[in-house]
Amino acid sequence: MSLRSSSLRRALVPFVAALALSATLASASAVAAEACGSIITAPLAAPVSADDPCPSADPVVCRIRVLPMEEKVEAQRTRIRYHDLLEDMHRTAADMREAGATDEEIARELVDMRNQAKAITRAGMTQEEVRILEERNVAKYGNPLGPTADQLYAKYGTWQQVIDASMRTSYAVDRELSLEYKPCPV
Repeated sequence: MSLRSSSLRRALVPFVAALALSATLASASAVAAEACGSIITAPLAAPVSADDPCPSADPVVCRIRVLPMEEKVEAQRTRIRYHDLLEDMHRTAADMREAGATDEEIARELVDMRNQAKAITRAGMTQEEVRILEERNVAKYGNPLGPTADQLYAKYGTWQQVIDASMRTSYAVDRELSLEYKPCPV
C-alpha cells in the first residue's frame, strides 16, 4: 500500500463515519418527530416540600409535585396507561365514523369510554389521589368521574366539540409527570 492511499484512507474514514453518524441522527430525529402516544420528555422532577407554594391552580398537579419519587414513577405509568386508553378512543372514533355513526353517537361513546378510562386508571391510585380527583369533579360537574355527554354538549354546543374535548388530556398534569401526549394516526 502506498503512502498516498494510506493518507487518503485516514482522511476518508472519519469523513465516512461522520456521514453515517449524520444519517443516523437524521433518522433518529425523524422517528422522534413521528413519535406518538405518551412521550417521556424529561426525567421526573424531584419531590418538593408540601410547604412549597404550588404554581398551579390544579390540585392534581400540586399533589404530584410532593409525591415521593417511587409514587411519581407509578403516577407516570398510570398516566401512560390513560394515554393508551385515549388511543383506543381515537381508533373507536375512526371506526365509528367509517361505519357511518353520527357525531352525537360518537361523542356519547367517547364520553363513556373516557369515564371508563378514568375508573380504570384510578384503580391504580391511592385512595387519597382518587379522593382529590373525585372532589374536583364533583365540585365542577356533579359527578365523580367528570362531565356527561349532555353536560359537554351544553358547554361546547356541538357534538364534534364534545368529541374533541373527550379525547383531550390535561397538559398541566402531563407536564408535571414529564409526559407529552400526541395522538397516533389512525
